[in-house]
Amino acid sequence: MRGEHPDPPGSAQQLLVTLGQLVDQALERIKYQRARVELAMALQRHMLPPGLPELPGLRIAARYTPARDGLDVGGDWYDAFVMADGSLALAIGDVQGHDVEAIAFMGQVRTSLRAVAGTTADTREVLARANDLLISMGCGLFATCCFLRFDPVSRDLTVSRAGHVPMVWATASGRTGVALDLGGAPLGIMPGETYPVTRRRLNEGGVLVLLTDGVVEGPRYPIEAGLAEVVRLVEAGRRADPGVLASAVVRVADLTGHRDDAAVLVVRYDGPDADVPAP
Repeated sequence: MRGEHPDPPGSAQQLLVTLGQLVDQALERIKYQRARVELAMALQRHMLPPGLPELPGLRIAARYTPARDGLDVGGDWYDAFVMADGSLALAIGDVQGHDVEAIAFMGQVRTSLRAVAGTTADTREVLARANDLLISMGCGLFATCCFLRFDPVSRDLTVSRAGHVPMVWATASGRTGVALDLGGAPLGIMPGETYPVTRRRLNEGGVLVLLTDGVVEGPRYPIEAGLAEVVRLVEAGRRADPGVLASAVVRVADLTGHRDDAAVLVVRYDGPDADVPAP
């Protein structure tokens, strides 16, 4: 009879049931992934330091931007704290991977560095002992890191790197550059690794800019171009507030086409006249 629609055959009904089940499963996976990302982002926020130390003659600022892909939560991190001898410790790093496990490992790296730095002020020893400690945990991940110690009394700066992007510097008089110091392997790869140390004395004011590769390297940008852009910004902003400079530097990531997260740590040193007097 015209106008009547016969019931769909059994095969069509089964197809509709199967399609409904697939939709339900897809929604469940989306909910699971969303919860996983929210957990990772919450962990990440708690792993970063809630505040930065304040020392006479020194101003510190940091900026962090998450990965552009919400499913690709990264493991970039930074830290700054006062050591037992009154010197300032600065660290920045990047953990392998982009998931909850990477962020958990990031917390282990940061905690290990702080723990070891409580027993020695030698930057090479800090990285070497933290490296062996992380390997002993058997996590199977690795992290790059740059670790600095600055003594505000002697004005001595020591730097050790574990496979990390070099820092950028500028002096108040206008000199700028990229600190291509020697370094060792990333943390968590090889037990017994040694890390060279570079020593400098800061005889005038200036800025130090530590960053992660998400700032300066990506599909559209080789790392050399990214570092050159950061040098240009640091030269122009060497007298600026460190927070303003950190915000300008982290925006370089927009040029690279990178979907990774990015971190920047800026230290402004006012010069010897602002040093803490020796006790």
